[in-house]
Amino acid sequence: MNVPFVDLKAQYNSVKKEMDEAIHRILDNTAFIGGNEVDEFEKAFEELYGVDHCVPVGNGTDSLYIIMKMLGISPGDEVITPANSWISSSETITQTGAKPVFADIEEEYFTIDPNHIEQLITEKTKAIMPVHIFGQMCDMDAIMDIANKHDLFVIEDCAQSHFSEFKGKRAGVIGDAGSFSFYPGKNLGAYGDAGAIITNNEELAENCKMFARHGALKKHEHEMEGINSRLDGIQAAVLNVKLPHILKWTEQRNQNAQLYNQYLSGIDEIDLPKVRNNTKHTFHLYVIRAQRRDELAEYLDEKGISNAIHYPRILPNLQAYDYLHHSCTDFPIANKYERQILSLPMYPELRKDQIKYVSETLINFFRKGKSK
Repeated sequence: MNVPFVDLKAQYNSVKKEMDEAIHRILDNTAFIGGNEVDEFEKAFEELYGVDHCVPVGNGTDSLYIIMKMLGISPGDEVITPANSWISSSETITQTGAKPVFADIEEEYFTIDPNHIEQLITEKTKAIMPVHIFGQMCDMDAIMDIANKHDLFVIEDCAQSHFSEFKGKRAGVIGDAGSFSFYPGKNLGAYGDAGAIITNNEELAENCKMFARHGALKKHEHEMEGINSRLDGIQAAVLNVKLPHILKWTEQRNQNAQLYNQYLSGIDEIDLPKVRNNTKHTFHLYVIRAQRRDELAEYLDEKGISNAIHYPRILPNLQAYDYLHHSCTDFPIANKYERQILSLPMYPELRKDQIKYVSETLINFFRKGKSK
């Protein structure tokens, strides 16, 4: 049996008729930039998510950059973000002229450690950017307490946490703003690059929308210099087809995670993902930890099971951040997990027999005592 890491074709087939009609509607109307589909997605996402303002943009990376620019983050400032994330979280900080300051992660949940955040705050700190990684929400109570104490902005990176919840509040609505990616492999994915900003702050939303449209809400009336980051019509149409299914797909991800937990619970050699109390995990990724990770990944490949490492190197260990002169002792948990984490196949359409096959393959690997 071959088990793909993500099966976008299976998801497309589940909504094929609606999707084909939506894309052809865009082609027939030639509504490639802006238009009704973009307006419809903006309103539908606001309503379903429970937020006052959604600003569709070109991609998730842009959304982080736009938020920070409109909050006034600039050269000389510092923004604290976790050591384990995709580079968008840190490179956008640098693009504003500010300095990324990396924090270690919590041992159980892979998310930024609030205790480390407090140690990193200086007079230059302007914001905290928690990343709700793999679909797991950060400890937002602790983070907001720190932010309020030090008068800091909180920018939630929700690229992997669409509709995740912390004590009944969804990712992105607790801080000043939330950033979303709709990259094709995300829980809610377009068929190309796409992103959005959400906030309950009307002024911030208007400024973000203006900045993303060359600094103008009305063509030719530029109130500031901005950038070009607009959600195009075809991607909006794709998202409009998928959005009504997202809550069902999220539940299917949780059911699949529970099946993995059931089948893998007896393997002492691996650590299964934990879910923070009073939260709703959306399992963008199902990430285990294993001491013999690389051997296990190779074995899974041999058996036709796609897998991945998120991420093979934590951000401070990338060449791009050599100038910060970090050592492995600066981030002991993130550095340790860098060598252990492994992402197994996870998507709503994953079948029970596929999950069972993946799990049995893992069990066989450890039973056989594959040579080190």
